[in-house]
Amino acid sequence: MNIKISNISHKYDEQLVLDNVSFSVEHGELVALLGPSGCGKTTLLRLIAGLLTLDMGKIFFDDKEVSSIDPRKRNAVMVFQNYALFPHLSVQKNIDYGLRVRKVPRNEISTRVDGIIETVKLEGLKDRKVSELSGGQQQRVALARALVVNPDVLLFDEPLSNLDEKLRVSMRQEIRGILKKRDITGIYVTHDQEEAMSISDRIVILNEGVIQQIGSPQEIYEKPINRFVAEFMGKCNIFKLEDVFYMLRPDGIISSPSGKYSGVVEWIEYLGSMTRVYIKSNSDIIMDVYSSSIIENPIELGSTVNYDYDLDKAVKLMD
Repeated sequence: MNIKISNISHKYDEQLVLDNVSFSVEHGELVALLGPSGCGKTTLLRLIAGLLTLDMGKIFFDDKEVSSIDPRKRNAVMVFQNYALFPHLSVQKNIDYGLRVRKVPRNEISTRVDGIIETVKLEGLKDRKVSELSGGQQQRVALARALVVNPDVLLFDEPLSNLDEKLRVSMRQEIRGILKKRDITGIYVTHDQEEAMSISDRIVILNEGVIQQIGSPQEIYEKPINRFVAEFMGKCNIFKLEDVFYMLRPDGIISSPSGKYSGVVEWIEYLGSMTRVYIKSNSDIIMDVYSSSIIENPIELGSTVNYDYDLDKAVKLMD
């Protein structure tokens, strides 16, 4: 299923939360909507699902406009942040709920539920109540309930935000693997940069309802087009040369006794495989530097160090 979002704008009362948003998702692609809280990403997801009425613009599934079609007829299933499960029902009853609503024959329901339980690794838990499961197991049930109806599109609204870090990592790997194996088109909302980069084929960066950049995780991180994207996607250094602003990630600042620039060490963080050093430059800019040479050449707080820019890694910013 291909998805096309065309010139969508949306307001809550008089507040504009989406401003002329357009992008496409190819069949089988997993696209992340990424941005800070309040940027409009969840509103956009709900518009695609049909859970909100569209104010302006159009939504296409393949060549069919679905902007005003009942959400139950779009075959786009949402996986919610709070799972939206029935705590008093068993795992099986939660998973087969959508099939029962669609009046699928009983023998087919049993076959499909057994298959999806194996897919999401819930074997042996079919008869257990959802309220007796861990958070990770509940997330698997929510995913299984979405997958069992054979959706054309899966829409994820920060589905892993309630899990601990280790479980989030394993679940995002499983979600991506399942969608790719089943060739399902997916849109995944998150405010976590690492999660977006690890799970998606492409990322759509939103800020205040406006798309800032669309690209692969590598493009977004290594070649941001403006200051917002550069700073939102992780630690970076913004500096000015000949009236042009550039961005360098911390590994693009080279600590060297013969460096052309100098500054005072404001803070040092030992992070195991690397050491992060914050240097306040003569122009009052704080440079964020990764250094692997600190162990051989210890740097102390308050000391003056020299450094250079690795301009081969520098990215020119539009603003």
